[in-house]
Amino acid sequence: MRLRKKLPLVMLMFLIISTLSGCIFIEKDSLRLGSRNNTESIILSNIMGQLIEDRLGIEVLYKENLGGSNVVWNAMTNGHIDVIPDYTGTIVVTYYHEEPGTAEETLEATKRLVETDDIVALNPFGFNNTYTLALDEAKAEELGVVTFSDFAEYSQDFRLGAVFEFIDRPDGLPGFQKEYNINFKDVKGMDHGMMYRSINAGEVDVINSYTTDGQLQIYDLRVLEDDKSYFPPYHALPLVRKETLHEYPELEEVLGLLEGMINEETMQIMNGKVDNEGMMVERVAQEFLIESGLIDKK
Repeated sequence: MRLRKKLPLVMLMFLIISTLSGCIFIEKDSLRLGSRNNTESIILSNIMGQLIEDRLGIEVLYKENLGGSNVVWNAMTNGHIDVIPDYTGTIVVTYYHEEPGTAEETLEATKRLVETDDIVALNPFGFNNTYTLALDEAKAEELGVVTFSDFAEYSQDFRLGAVFEFIDRPDGLPGFQKEYNINFKDVKGMDHGMMYRSINAGEVDVINSYTTDGQLQIYDLRVLEDDKSYFPPYHALPLVRKETLHEYPELEEVLGLLEGMINEETMQIMNGKVDNEGMMVERVAQEFLIESGLIDKK
């Protein structure tokens, strides 16, 4: 009987301790920055995160390697993350299934569309990372292949190595093959990091690379021209949830400092430092911010 009388008191003390513990261990001033499972997305996330921490003193929690674009987008729209880097063409075509236009039109559509999901698209970082095809330079020279249209004539003899997402998404392989009348001998899905090793080992003959891939600096590959401009503009930019901006309105000004600061060459070099030289993402992001004069040298 005495034990039963003590139980309510014990439970009350437990609730008080739990509440106090929550106050101690839950960080109120923190932002969750998400990124896809590729080097570029993680670098951009770290650039934004380090700038936010430096300028605003807000703790940043990195949610890296979440998955492909749809996984990260769902996490953003469901409120599980607050800030992400993304791409205009992906947003317009893949998420909202609308037709893209020029770079300016696609950016305007991006800002309009994400607002319907209570997300704000800020102005782009400055580079366009679009899809392309890359094949051995010597083979391309032998065949006289410069454009996608040139390649279409020989495509049936080539095995394509492509990231899984490119194979399935509407602005990826299906529409691309139809537009250029391209038919591959075989298509092998793989992670992005495997594509360059696979073509170097002769396991595939052509890959769907990105124009800012760091590996393009070390592999002797020819990047083909999208002569019909099939692929939409993919300008990278920050996305922020409206409720996050309401809580931290100064975020817009701080992330706005990155507008136009990263061109294709700069992004490719940063990707290469991680993928080719093995540098830590955090260091690459910090070096960029210091060299750009956005943060002081530590």
